[in-house]
Amino acid sequence: MEIAEGACDNLISKIPSSPLTVDHSLSNTHIKPKIVELCKDLFNHWSNLDDSHFSVETVSGGITNLLLKVSVREDDGKNESMTVRLYGPNTEYVINRERELQAIQHLSAAGFGAKLLGVFGNGMVQSFIDARTLTPSDMKNPKLAAEIAKQLRKFHQVEIPGSKEPQVWNDVLKFFKNASTLQFEDGEKKIKYETISFQEVRNEIIELKELTDRLNAPVVFAHNDLLSGNLMLNEDKEKLYFIDFEYGSYNYRGFDIGNHFNEYAGYDCDYNLYPSKDEQFHFFKHYLDSDQPNEVSDKDLEALYVETSSYMLASHLYWALWALIQAKMSPIDFDYISYFFMRYNEYKKQKENYFSLAKSYLSKPELEERFS
Repeated sequence: MEIAEGACDNLISKIPSSPLTVDHSLSNTHIKPKIVELCKDLFNHWSNLDDSHFSVETVSGGITNLLLKVSVREDDGKNESMTVRLYGPNTEYVINRERELQAIQHLSAAGFGAKLLGVFGNGMVQSFIDARTLTPSDMKNPKLAAEIAKQLRKFHQVEIPGSKEPQVWNDVLKFFKNASTLQFEDGEKKIKYETISFQEVRNEIIELKELTDRLNAPVVFAHNDLLSGNLMLNEDKEKLYFIDFEYGSYNYRGFDIGNHFNEYAGYDCDYNLYPSKDEQFHFFKHYLDSDQPNEVSDKDLEALYVETSSYMLASHLYWALWALIQAKMSPIDFDYISYFFMRYNEYKKQKENYFSLAKSYLSKPELEERFS
């Protein structure tokens, strides 16, 4: 209820709200009556419909949320479809829901994502997008990569009210504080957790922050979670959609792009799928100038390559620490502790190469003069 009320107080006026919550862990059979009750409470014109007019199916169950498609057959025979998103339990530890709800309104007005139809105790209702979710391998398709780059540039140009302070290091340090003081009862988790040197992790955070601060990267409103599951494609209309803005915030441009490149690896973290330099340059050209991609200068490409590569490392630290918090808080059946090690180990594997790249770039006389 607090979430719904906060949303209404914060530029989400006239959006229906309900105090009801729906248990994320219910079976399909038991979740339907709860969803029907919620829809009737949110949308008065459906309150007298028989329950048989509603159908509920699972769209996806990610490692944070549960997404449901609700179809309603109205008395005049017309069918309406919408999406109900149930927040994962304890996600408030890593997600600012008020910030998300505020951003959705402005992003929707700019043509991104689904329209916000209602909010409730532990989730939101949005318009249904008739499209398929991309897979990690889709993102390597040159045509799709170009379209993602073009849309991401437009996304980065949307103005969202509020503080424009980049959030990545605030979030990483907050995650670090929470992740470094956890207590695990589960024996296996406890053993793995106790092998982590949080002093080492803290030193890595400070060192990388000092390096990236020297890049003076542009600050934009970033998606921050542009994995394949948050990209949808209607192939008939050839229309691409960005969805799920729960991690959205003002952030460094390079973080959003570097994070997207990391997601080529999927949840299995197969970093052999990370885009090659040529694939990255293809993306950069369409990001920087979608009308004349081949006119982008080598100087601009190199600058964005260094920026993205440096913040790609920050993305590993961000999601590694996020995973530790989830290992303690989330009831979802996913091996978050192992995910921490996959992300952190990949960071350490790539660190020397990309630190050297950034330092070499920053040592160029014209850049030393500009950044001094």
